[in-house]
Amino acid sequence: MTELAERIKWSEDGLVPAIVQDAQSKEVLMLAYMNKESLQLSVESGVTWFWSRSRNELWNKGATSGHTQQIRSMSYDCDADTLLVRVDQKGPACHTGAYSCFFNEIEVADADKDDAGASASAGNRFAILGELESVIAQRYAERPEGAYTTYLFEKGLDKILKKVGEEATEAIIAAKNNDNDELRSEASDLLFHLLVLLRERGLPLDDVMAELQGRHGKPAANNAMRREQAGK
Repeated sequence: MTELAERIKWSEDGLVPAIVQDAQSKEVLMLAYMNKESLQLSVESGVTWFWSRSRNELWNKGATSGHTQQIRSMSYDCDADTLLVRVDQKGPACHTGAYSCFFNEIEVADADKDDAGASASAGNRFAILGELESVIAQRYAERPEGAYTTYLFEKGLDKILKKVGEEATEAIIAAKNNDNDELRSEASDLLFHLLVLLRERGLPLDDVMAELQGRHGKPAANNAMRREQAGK
């Protein structure tokens, strides 16, 4: 800890800003400050501790609200004057009850937006999956009344698994019926419920993508061998 503290460029009042990010959805949740003691407590306990500038005291995030932050990883930037803390967020991160503290949108010009429905450039055709993952993460934290995702999360894992199975079956039926319009709809439902399942289990979509990337280009013979060994 002494070596780490020496690397960090502390401000004149002995603080360093800490950006807190949801390790699963990659959403930025909040900005807080750490001093040497709160940094040490965070590293040693595995949950976030900050220094409250308004109360002038140490602050264990979620100690009273229950909205704790389990640390997945910590790093500092190239100038060593800002920390990035990736966490598993339990409940909302913001004291207002919002999933993220950054919910006040500012409209800016976007040359990539051709119309209101175009949220990503043509170069990132899977951007909607990341956006949907963030929305589901927000619903998971905030549990807004009347929302379908709230209903699924409140019912629990078994209900979510049932919906994944139902949507997979309906997608199969649509494909067997040679109905691509129906298949498109059912495949969309299946992907949505699969993302809900990943959030419920705390598995980032990035991990799934990494698994696919790791498999890409491997000889088919190796895959067949693994399947044969698994069947023995």
